[in-house]
Amino acid sequence: MQYLTKNNINNYLLNTYGYNKHDTNKLLKASRETAKQYKVKAKDIFFFMIENKKVNGLFLFEYGFNNRQGREVKNTFESYYNEVETSHFSFDEEGNNVVI
Repeated sequence: MQYLTKNNINNYLLNTYGYNKHDTNKLLKASRETAKQYKVKAKDIFFFMIENKKVNGLFLFEYGFNNRQGREVKNTFESYYNEVETSHFSFDEEGNNVVI
């Protein structure tokens, strides 16, 4: 995979595991936001989360296990992945929610 895109993520998961149970939009967003925060490549964060691979520029493993920074990166990614997308709402004359 050269670039991290929704289609590339979906194709990778399907080709590697035979199915995709994740929201590719959320995977992409979480990978990009986490990468931005730690000043690394989004593709590296994606493979760290999916395959537990090393990330250039970060020391994430000790004795084959995630160290404190590795757990912090995973928690940061999880936080971005689970972030609720909010829209602006308004109400019509009957009191129903209307997305603006």
